[in-house]
Amino acid sequence: MASEASSAPASDCATPASDIPQQNGAPANGHDPKGHGFFALALGAVGVVFGDIGTSPLYAFKEALAAASHDGVTRGEIYGVVSLALWALILVVTIKYVFFIMRADNKGEGGVLSLMALAQRAIGRRTPVVFALGVAGAALFYGDAVITPAMSVMSAVEGLRTIPALEHGVSNQMVLLIATAMLLGLFFIQSHGTAKVGLLFGPICAVWFAVMLVLGAVHLGDTPHILKAFSPHYAVSFLAHHGFTGFIVLGAVFLTVTGAEALSADMGHFGKKPIRSAWMFFVLPCLMVNYLGQGAFALATLEASERAGVPFPELNWFFEMAPPMLRLPLVLLAGAATVVASQAVITGAFSLTQQAIQLGLLPRLDVRRTSETQSGQIFVPQLNTMLLVGVLAIMFTFQTSSALAHAYGLAVTGTMVVTTCMAFIVMRRMWKWSLPMALCFLVPFLALDLTFLSANALRFFSGGWLPVFIGAALFLVMATWVRGSQILSAKTRRDSVPLVDLMEILRARAPHRAPGTAIFLTSDPDMTPVALMHNLKHNKVLHERNVILTVRTAETPRVSEDDRVKIEKVNDDLKKVTVTYGFMESPNIPKALAVCRKQGLKFDIMATSFFLGRRSIVPSANSGMPLWQDRLFIYLMRNAANPTDFFKIPPGRVVELGAQVTV
Repeated sequence: MASEASSAPASDCATPASDIPQQNGAPANGHDPKGHGFFALALGAVGVVFGDIGTSPLYAFKEALAAASHDGVTRGEIYGVVSLALWALILVVTIKYVFFIMRADNKGEGGVLSLMALAQRAIGRRTPVVFALGVAGAALFYGDAVITPAMSVMSAVEGLRTIPALEHGVSNQMVLLIATAMLLGLFFIQSHGTAKVGLLFGPICAVWFAVMLVLGAVHLGDTPHILKAFSPHYAVSFLAHHGFTGFIVLGAVFLTVTGAEALSADMGHFGKKPIRSAWMFFVLPCLMVNYLGQGAFALATLEASERAGVPFPELNWFFEMAPPMLRLPLVLLAGAATVVASQAVITGAFSLTQQAIQLGLLPRLDVRRTSETQSGQIFVPQLNTMLLVGVLAIMFTFQTSSALAHAYGLAVTGTMVVTTCMAFIVMRRMWKWSLPMALCFLVPFLALDLTFLSANALRFFSGGWLPVFIGAALFLVMATWVRGSQILSAKTRRDSVPLVDLMEILRARAPHRAPGTAIFLTSDPDMTPVALMHNLKHNKVLHERNVILTVRTAETPRVSEDDRVKIEKVNDDLKKVTVTYGFMESPNIPKALAVCRKQGLKFDIMATSFFLGRRSIVPSANSGMPLWQDRLFIYLMRNAANPTDFFKIPPGRVVELGAQVTV
């Protein structure tokens, strides 16, 4: 069953940018992060934006060095791994994201779907290439959202094995049990909102980064010649002399920059300057010093092993850097930091889902507000359950963070390739950069992204298939929903009566009049809504006042209240009302209709009936999609949230009139 109001294809749900009033760079609806203290925003960014990338030192250096040490470790290999890590942070995060991608904001908002909407606006229409890139990037993000909590939390819990008293007492089953308990607690608190917990995010991560800085600095002071790793010569030399092994190590080194997408995705919450400042003056130095410290510790360990004539040990370098008596507090702090990183990814998945629903890429889901004041505080129960099941399933499938590391990079590198391509479109079409200038951005960064993508693709059969499988499944769902909605909308339009023709019919044969106001929700205001036709056909009545209501989604994150409602008079009996929301806003029809009173359209909502066209969808082998895809579309339709709840319409005022449609 499907509501007519929600069956429009994504292209019909989004009003062209030229139709939406622009607001000179600031986000609409008063959404301006500058209203908060700069330091508070920077501290919040440390927790939310950099939570994921901030936990990478737990496993990135360990996995990269392990990949390089299959035939023993040399000093040159340690220098090479550290150099690769440092230059990955400099090139990918600092230059690409901080200096380029963060400039491509959509009214202050970032993220892959915001960038897709911006690219579409730059071109002036939806193109298959931009649409496919945006959907692919969004789908791959969900793969990352499933892997990050499992990877981060397991890495922290495995640190218990570095505590001398627990060295042999912490089994793999115990690690899984503790990680499961932490993740269950994390997902169960989502329904209560994260506002209070979020207040701790910044301070916890600030302490975490400070501890990483101190740990790294201590060992850096003992072996200062590791600073030579800043020279790119060591990174290039390592790759040149290690061939295929170097490529494998490069895939592990990419773990140092997982979470870089958050810089762009969370721009709307914190603003560009606080995020950039937090990265340049605090987060980046802490990460660099810690990786240098791990490299220095590895060099010292190598020298000690050579003197003792024993093999080079494979250690959990991050935790082993700390004195034994401080490892338990460090494990507890790491656990808190990984929970913060996981929370940031979960919140990002909720926000991305809301955007996808508003842009017509996914069916309606139950999106609940968990805060009266913070628009970003939302909870999506169905997604929360699916993420929890997915996280636990892959955790028990892979069982160790080292095994899961093989699955981690492919989704992130895929999203980065998408981001680079769409940023190129924005630079060419919106910023009017010359082709040579735009290529100066595209060629080096796309080459870098594709190199990392190829390196991670080598891990496809050992775990990389997982995010690809999740991304492909989500891509199929989104593509099916969009295509099915287009077919349904086109068929409905063919079978409907144009509104101008209905006016002629009503003049020739006036129906019986019922008192009050009737509001008919539809996705196509130029055609007579199915519910209105059924009301005339079966009940043979027309209300005294009739409103054709269409809800549209703009290609901007938010729309100001002044531009929320547009009223068009058809005749004395009929008016068209268009309510526009940004793709980061949740529809609230009664609240929007209250704005109509200011524009002269007055009615009592408790004396108003809302008519929804309810469709029963029947699959057909002769439609535009294969039969199996028809059935998938019907399944999505049946499991979509009730339009009454989604649009916040009073349930007692809703009348549903149904029809059967073949797709």
